[in-house]
Amino acid sequence: MVNFQPSEEQELLRQTLADFARDAIRPQTRDADEKDAVPAELPAKGWELGLVQDAIPEAFGGYGSPRSAVGGTLMLEELSYGSLAIALHLLSARLVTVPLVTLGTPEQQQAWLPRFTGAEFAAGSAALVEPRWDFDATAPSTTAEKSGGDWVLRGAKCLVPLAAEAAAILVYAKAPDGLAAFLVERGAKGLTVGEREKNMGIKALATYGLQLDGVRVPAAARLGGDGAPVQQLIDASRIASAAAAVGVARAAFDYAREYAKERKAFGVAIAQKQAIAFMLSNMAIEIDAIRLLAWEAAWRIDKGLPATREAALARQYAADQCLKVCDNALQILGGHGYIRDHLVELHLRDSRAFATIDGLAIV
Repeated sequence: MVNFQPSEEQELLRQTLADFARDAIRPQTRDADEKDAVPAELPAKGWELGLVQDAIPEAFGGYGSPRSAVGGTLMLEELSYGSLAIALHLLSARLVTVPLVTLGTPEQQQAWLPRFTGAEFAAGSAALVEPRWDFDATAPSTTAEKSGGDWVLRGAKCLVPLAAEAAAILVYAKAPDGLAAFLVERGAKGLTVGEREKNMGIKALATYGLQLDGVRVPAAARLGGDGAPVQQLIDASRIASAAAAVGVARAAFDYAREYAKERKAFGVAIAQKQAIAFMLSNMAIEIDAIRLLAWEAAWRIDKGLPATREAALARQYAADQCLKVCDNALQILGGHGYIRDHLVELHLRDSRAFATIDGLAIV
């Protein structure tokens, strides 16, 4: 039987993160967007909550909780409700740690996981998206070829979060035997981190382009070794995208609903107007639909079941409906929705990213 009831521990985590998003993140969302930077104190506060360390085994300095994809969706939704850009920044290390815990060899885990269990925030990153109109996450054009006992990586990536500060970047590439991922040190020879990208949305999140010109890494750098099922990571990243979209859509919906309750026209709140009331109800339905699709896909991962189809559907539906919900929120505010005094224009810009971003979060 499918059961999406969060455990007592998951519900406690959800409430803790909801409070953190409301009290610490959301008040700084606008300022972070305007300054193109995450406030310096937030990564430290997020790190104290153990968002990264929780699923790292105790042997490597973590808290040893079992990985839960459903728990990851709860985390992404609540943090993204505060700010999508800030959420992706705070959780960047999970782009490395979750794949290591899921697929990494004991040697890889020993070499890398302790780097993310210290007292201070440590950034991680993943390079999946490529600057091509026909980009396919399951068939990247970045290549990995054997040379002696090493792997040589060639290609270009974009939308790589925190690439200028992350010690480790998980690079996805096409190997002779299929999709593969490689752990690459930021300063590796042949790896060039480009200028910071200027994005329409998620402006507070620093993303970069990468150029891989014959980056040579040892055979041991291939995550999980030859033949590791890297598709699992693509599925988990698509579910994360859908969960984050729920948070953004919820934020826009809540803002528009409260505005509609307070804004009066001809003596009554516009929320009582049939057109507005129906629009709000449809927005609420779509938010629940995205959440259920994300939960179903995450539940399948937790049960060890194939989730590629469910993850792809959740991501696609989330990208479409989050954009629609945020656009409707802007329309409910009328002319006020277009000005920067209200957060709905920021949510609309962020929502447009879901059709483009891939691999910026993982559950």
